[in-house]
Amino acid sequence: MTQLQEVTLPVSETASVSSSSSSPERAVYDDTDFFTTQRNDSQSSLGVASLRDMTMSSSDELVYRISPISRLPSELLICCFSKLSSSIDLRTCMLVSKTWSSNAVDLLWHRPLCNTWRNLENVARSVQEPTSYYPYCSLVKRLNLSNLSDEINDGTVQPFMHCKRIERLTLTGCKELTDRGVVTVVDGSTSLLALDITGLDAVTDHTLKAVAQNCPRLQGLNITDCSKVTDESLTAVAQSCRHLKRLKLNNCTLVTDETVTAVARHCPAMLEIDLHNCRQVTDQSIKLLISRGRQLRELRVAHCSQITDDAFLELPKHLTFDSLRILDLTACHQVHDDAVEKIIETSPRLRNLVLAKCKDITDRSVNAITRLGKNLHYIHLGHCAQITDAAVIHLVKMCNRIRYIDLACCHRLTDASVQKLATLPKLRRIGLVKCQAITDRSIMALAKFGVSGELPSKPVGPSLLERGIHALLNRCPKLTHLSLTGVQAFFVREDLTAFIRDAPPEFTEHQRTMFCVFSGPGVNRLRDYLNSDDPATIYAGEGTMYDDREAEDGDVDERDADQQVTGMMNATGLGVDDDDMNDEDEAGEGSQYGAEADA
Repeated sequence: MTQLQEVTLPVSETASVSSSSSSPERAVYDDTDFFTTQRNDSQSSLGVASLRDMTMSSSDELVYRISPISRLPSELLICCFSKLSSSIDLRTCMLVSKTWSSNAVDLLWHRPLCNTWRNLENVARSVQEPTSYYPYCSLVKRLNLSNLSDEINDGTVQPFMHCKRIERLTLTGCKELTDRGVVTVVDGSTSLLALDITGLDAVTDHTLKAVAQNCPRLQGLNITDCSKVTDESLTAVAQSCRHLKRLKLNNCTLVTDETVTAVARHCPAMLEIDLHNCRQVTDQSIKLLISRGRQLRELRVAHCSQITDDAFLELPKHLTFDSLRILDLTACHQVHDDAVEKIIETSPRLRNLVLAKCKDITDRSVNAITRLGKNLHYIHLGHCAQITDAAVIHLVKMCNRIRYIDLACCHRLTDASVQKLATLPKLRRIGLVKCQAITDRSIMALAKFGVSGELPSKPVGPSLLERGIHALLNRCPKLTHLSLTGVQAFFVREDLTAFIRDAPPEFTEHQRTMFCVFSGPGVNRLRDYLNSDDPATIYAGEGTMYDDREAEDGDVDERDADQQVTGMMNATGLGVDDDDMNDEDEAGEGSQYGAEADA
């Protein structure tokens, strides 16, 4: 980045210092959103920096004829500059005057843009320059190198060893990084609040021990797929970083009860913990975590196969967990109806519940879930094959704010339950993969109620005929994703499969044969083709399907679907009380759980 050139105006009598050094330290319990929703968060949140005194003496003001706009208080200048979304605009403001420069520099360097190699080189050069006009290395608070993940190595991050005031460090997918590179940046970073090293499979306990020694204020840690990390270092992190709020340990297969127990005992502020595929975790540590985690909002233990009913049935009596909003028990095969009833009894404000592949779940569990009432927004019961129409109809009656429901492979369901589901006023998505008793009647019902509500985007069943799909397409003009995998009336017709997207490369030959997914333009082309065969378009009508602008998720195999259901921990909105949230705020709540069990 081009450095600011010297100008002829003399420096103000008040020394220009970085707000980084003069601003008060953050409270240790700041509830910051640590895991960003954009790949490059440098483009998403230029915040207002701390204020500083930029006044000039009256004599200097007369001599140098300071313009009225330059006499604005610093807080107003910073507020104006913070509205600029372009780093180029901020840099231009820095070149106007020393007053403007001093108030804009923090905003520009708060999270330097490192989305190209050239930008990264400029930033690295500036933070190392000892004679630069501003101490740029002290101004960097957020550093995100994930956009250049394939090019980042230990040498690339060496210049950032001078940046000791970083609060959020994102190195997602930088697989060439090792302990040496990460420790270089972490060492001495006492201000670090969030660290994301997802996918760094070369990282070992050495890095996490450095975090424990240097980052006492750490609140968020994401080490997904760091498969070499063990209990030894994670226990040290739990003991040293007692303000930890969010912990993501996906696929850290060496993690055992020792780590979870340490977190439960030493991190009382824990809000979210993800133990996806930590198969050595058992009931003992989960009981302790739930019992002590009175602020816990999200608990994900998908594929923790050793968890049984006892993890919930042996919780202390008369204890309720009003904060718990999300519980993921995917593929916890030893969880039965008794445990689900206990969960609903102790967590009455659950919003998202995932019981996919808990194969012993029956209508008893669904009837218990209905007690959640309007609180329930997302429910995944895929592969719970014992569920019947009666339970689903009761669920629709009692929980009318459901936005997403997945009933994949629930082969006992018929049109009766789907027609009731279609009446849910806020329904956005529905998964009916391999529900073999579903017919055109269900699809016609979904299309009909799309006029007054929000239609699901994924109706699937092998008995569906062209007529029902044609009606759905015409009644839902904003439909962007339609999966008809396994629907023989479509995937065997070459004229229709001409509009499908390509199957994922990891699919088997059999999966490719059955694959039939229309996405984006493919949906529109299919609609136009069917309408050209039927000029009257007797099913045409005004559609009002909600356009949720979600990414194309596509059909995936069961393994990938289960991983998607777990999702990235999302910290946004944690400071908002649920009672104060209106419908508009809640509309996006379930979008991060877009996995569909296309088994």
